[in-house]
Amino acid sequence: MNTTTTTTTTAAAKKSSTLYMVELAMMIAIILLMSFTPLGYLRTPGLSITLLTIPVAVGAIILGPKGGAVCGLAFGATSFYMAVTGSSAFAAALFNINPFGTFIVCIVARVLEGWLTGLIFAALYKSPAKKFSYYVASLACPLLNTFFFMGFLCLFFYKGIVSSLGVSNPVVFVAAFVGVQGLIEAGFCFVVGSIVSRALSVALKRA
Repeated sequence: MNTTTTTTTTAAAKKSSTLYMVELAMMIAIILLMSFTPLGYLRTPGLSITLLTIPVAVGAIILGPKGGAVCGLAFGATSFYMAVTGSSAFAAALFNINPFGTFIVCIVARVLEGWLTGLIFAALYKSPAKKFSYYVASLACPLLNTFFFMGFLCLFFYKGIVSSLGVSNPVVFVAAFVGVQGLIEAGFCFVVGSIVSRALSVALKRA
């Protein structure tokens, strides 16, 4: 009897683990697809608005903090690839100034973004504010992305911004330049991310 129960439990655990890996792989595939097609960015003269925070937010909500961190890593890896290859003029300029700083800005910031979004959702989902958890997490993801991006940008590229652009206050410059697109990204992710993550949770019977 105990052997049968143990076998059943083990099989269920393996099935759950396999399903988790499949879902994670699908989220990574979506991030890669969006990264290298027009689906991932809205490019305007002077601004490049990313929509990649949406799959990161959805991944963090559906797959938890670890899944969110992996999705953030995938997002960051594509950004760093663009910096190295010159696919993104802005990221390439950063890489030429400070490769290590670019790595932190592109990858570490995005891993933290996904991980913290997962933690925020998990905490809210277990609280009386459960019904708001999808919306708050979907909004937190792009805001965290902007916060860490701006913070690391100022930390590692302060002198570079001063010397190359001749601005007197790099912090204000970065806040004005990145902040505008951050607000737009937050709007997109809040609406789309919350709807998609909620729908997936219902479909996967996790709501």
